[in-house]
Amino acid sequence: MSDWISLLPDAARDYIAGRRPDEVECIVPDLAGVARGKAMPASKFARQEKFYLPDSIFLQTITGDWAERPGNSFTEPDMILRPDFSTATAAPWTADITLQVIHDVLDQQGNLVPVAPRNVLKRMMDLYRAEGWKPVIAPEMEFYLVAPNVDPANPIQPPMGRTGRPAAGRQAYSMSAVDEYGPVIDDIYDFAEAQGMEIDGILQEGGAGQIEINLNHGDPVALADEVFYFKRLIREAALRHKIFATFMAKPIEGEPGSAMHIHHSVVDAETGQNVFSDSKGRSTPLFTHFIGGLQKYLPAVIAILAPYVNSYRRYVPDFAAPINLEWGRDNRTTGIRVPVSSAASRRVENRLAGMDCNPYLGIAASLACGYLGMKEKLEPRPQYKGDAYLAEDELPFTLGDALDLFEECEPVRMVLGPEFCEVYESVKRMEYKEFLQVISPWERQHLLLNV
Repeated sequence: MSDWISLLPDAARDYIAGRRPDEVECIVPDLAGVARGKAMPASKFARQEKFYLPDSIFLQTITGDWAERPGNSFTEPDMILRPDFSTATAAPWTADITLQVIHDVLDQQGNLVPVAPRNVLKRMMDLYRAEGWKPVIAPEMEFYLVAPNVDPANPIQPPMGRTGRPAAGRQAYSMSAVDEYGPVIDDIYDFAEAQGMEIDGILQEGGAGQIEINLNHGDPVALADEVFYFKRLIREAALRHKIFATFMAKPIEGEPGSAMHIHHSVVDAETGQNVFSDSKGRSTPLFTHFIGGLQKYLPAVIAILAPYVNSYRRYVPDFAAPINLEWGRDNRTTGIRVPVSSAASRRVENRLAGMDCNPYLGIAASLACGYLGMKEKLEPRPQYKGDAYLAEDELPFTLGDALDLFEECEPVRMVLGPEFCEVYESVKRMEYKEFLQVISPWERQHLLLNV
């Protein structure tokens, strides 16, 4: 790979600016969306033909334990890592000249490893492509800036703003609220520019220290790569100012949770025309079938969209998180929203995914529901035209319940890949079992002396 510099995107070459790179980080997103891999001197990266990681990285739980591989012994064979140079980007927070490169994951026969999250999304793209469709998505990222928390026993607190006061809640869309942590926002912009990533907008959300970043619409794999990179970028920008950035679904009691809303449209792969609109600008059957698929199959993928026990704390009434499967036009109380748009931009927004989900898996799962709806020609329920927060709750209340629905839904398992689904379920059931061993402060406070 002696000429690897020539394979880099323009932004990465601009960042190097004729200098010699010091280090390359060879990374792979695991089931949690954590970057796994290895860093090496750039000179070694240029000489080495293959890179390896054990397949056990996809069996590791969020606590660091190892789940069982369904039906197989735990031998940890090596996988082959192949750099995707289109993803090469700067790590501008480092002291030296460091590049990050996301790698494709293959087995030793050269096949894509089916449990790798990026490969799950690529599998979903192939299914759309086989129908002559090309999905287009746009994610919205919500997260909190919080005061440093070094003792997990202590509650999360809002950060201190530049005025010397803690960040205030219930200030959605307030420009002065965003200005409270302007230096962090400035670094986020600077890091994103160095990495060649474009931010469509930044705004204050409803929680204390809660921010939303919108990304431009585009290819699902490329956008998942951006969300994956943005999570690290934002954390690094916050740490520069001695605060934490968190993507937990519900980090602060009494404050709204953080979502990753996903906007979807589907275009004809040959013409580029939006298949959700006809030549006269009217909605098409494929549009309604996509919504019907979301309504039918979203419960079965909630275990992916809400992957941790904390995720279900976001699904409570009156905290800006729909807990229904209703759909409506320009109605933010519905779980499935059709935003105001032109016919060419007609799209469907899934408002159920949490920001704690793996972006590759969350996008793949959401697209899978719409795909099944279009293939099965499912019709949605009538549009909901009121306050859908008053509608019937339709989502599972716990991770255990969500995993049961995931296990039982054969169509979803077939499109996402049976091997991936088995491994994902094994990891998540182990995490849930570990959580159930923990005794919470609430239990000690209310049960210790009262029951």
